[in-house]
Amino acid sequence: MKRLYYIIGISLLLAACNKFGDMNVNPNLPSKTSSTQLIASAELFLPVLGESPQAEYFAQYLSETQYPNLSLYNQVSANFYSMYYGPLMNLDSVIRTTSMDANEGPIPNQLAVAKILKAYYFWHITDRWGDVPYTEALKGRANTTPVYDLQAVIYDSLFLLLDQADKSIVAGDIINDIIYQGNMTRWKKLGNTIRLLMALRLSAAAPEKAKTEFNKALTAGIMTSNADNFVFSHLAEAANESYWYDQITDQNRKWWALSESLVSKMKPVNDPRLPVYGDKNSAGQYVGLTYGATSGLSTTAYSLLGLEIRKQNANVYLVTYAQALFAKAEAAKLGWIPDGDVAAEANYKMAIEHSVRQWKNNDTTGYGVMMASAGMPYVAANGYEQIGNQRWVHLFMHGFEAWAEWRRTGFPAGLIKPDGKDVPLRQGYPQDEVFNNKKHYEDAVKRQFPGGDNLYGRLWWDK
Repeated sequence: MKRLYYIIGISLLLAACNKFGDMNVNPNLPSKTSSTQLIASAELFLPVLGESPQAEYFAQYLSETQYPNLSLYNQVSANFYSMYYGPLMNLDSVIRTTSMDANEGPIPNQLAVAKILKAYYFWHITDRWGDVPYTEALKGRANTTPVYDLQAVIYDSLFLLLDQADKSIVAGDIINDIIYQGNMTRWKKLGNTIRLLMALRLSAAAPEKAKTEFNKALTAGIMTSNADNFVFSHLAEAANESYWYDQITDQNRKWWALSESLVSKMKPVNDPRLPVYGDKNSAGQYVGLTYGATSGLSTTAYSLLGLEIRKQNANVYLVTYAQALFAKAEAAKLGWIPDGDVAAEANYKMAIEHSVRQWKNNDTTGYGVMMASAGMPYVAANGYEQIGNQRWVHLFMHGFEAWAEWRRTGFPAGLIKPDGKDVPLRQGYPQDEVFNNKKHYEDAVKRQFPGGDNLYGRLWWDK
C-alpha cells in the first residue's frame, strides 16, 4: 500500500524497533512531534483496518477470479505488530505526555481523541485475535514481553477509556485532524457509537453488562446522521490513493469479483447499492462468483469490484450511522430499549435507507422498490435474521467488522465452506511470538484454545 505509508515516514511517526514500542532516535527526523501530529499519523493508518483482501474473504464479500489462495483459508497466522508500533505507540505517547500545546486545541480534547482512537484500534485487534497484550503493551524497553490480557478485561478497559473520553470533552476544536477536521461534537458521537457497537458484541457473553453499556452510550449521544460517519477519504494522488485503485487500476489486477452469496442477496430485490458494489459482466449482467471456486474462473463472466469502490480517492467506511441504527434495531428486539418490534422495524428501515444514502451519495432512488420486494418488509418472527442479513450487506468492504458480526449472530446463514473448510473464527497469533514472547504467548493459547493456535478457537464473546 504505497500511498499510505509515505506517512509513516514523515515527521509525524516515531520509529519503532521493538514490536511493542521500543523507539530509536532518527537524526533525520525532528526530535519532537506535537500531540495532534501524532494523532494524525495514527489516523493515516486507519485504511489498513478496512482495505484488506483477507478481510473480504472472511466475510465472503469477494471471490478470487484468477489465483485462489487466501480465500481458501490456508493462512493461519496474521501480524498485529504494525498496529502496536505504529498508531498505538503514537496514541499512547499522546496520552502519556506531560507537555501538550494548548495552541493545537484544548488539551482535554487532544487526549479524548487519542483515547477514542486507541480504543478503536484495540477493539479491532482483540476481535481478530482474542486475548492480546494490553496493560503491559507499549512500554518500550521497560517491558518487551508483555502479558496477554483476557479479552473480557480488555473490553472493560476500553469501555472505561471511552467513558473517560466522553466526559472530558470541552468546547473547542483541535488542529491536524484529517478525519473530522477537529470537530469535537463528531468525535464525541464517534466514541459513544463505538461503545454502543462494542456493547452489542457482548450480547451473548455478558448480556446484562452489554445492555448497561449500550444504554450508557445512547444516553451520552451517538451518531445522528451520515455526516457523523467515521470515514477515511483517500486523495486523488499517487501518494495517498486507495489500495484497490493501486491493485486494480495501477497494476491491472482483475482478481476480485463479487461473491455469489452477496449478489444473491442484492439482485433479487433490485438493491440500488449493487451497481456501486460491482460492475456488470461482459454480458451486461450482475453475476456473482461462487466463493472459493477453483474452476470456471474468469475476469469477464462475473461482476468485478465496482468503479466507485476502486476509485483513486475512494472512501473507507469504518463506523457508520447505519451500523448504529442496525444496532438499535437489534437492541429493540433484545428488549434493551423500549417499544420492541415497533422500534426494531423503524430502525431497520432507517438503517437500510441511510446505507443506501451512504453508498449512493444521498440518492435514495430505488429504495422504495427494494423495500417492497419479497423478504425485505420487516417481519417480527424473522427480525433477527433480517437485521443480520442487511447489516452484512451494508458493511460491504469492511470485512473484519462484518466477519465479527457473523461470528456473533450467525447471519448471513449458509456461508460457503471452500474446499470443505469452515469460515475461520479468529486469526492465529504472529508466528514471531513463539520466539519473542514465548511464555505469555503459550499461556494465552492454552487458556483460550484447547485445539491450539489456529483459525477455529472461539473468542470469549463468541458463544
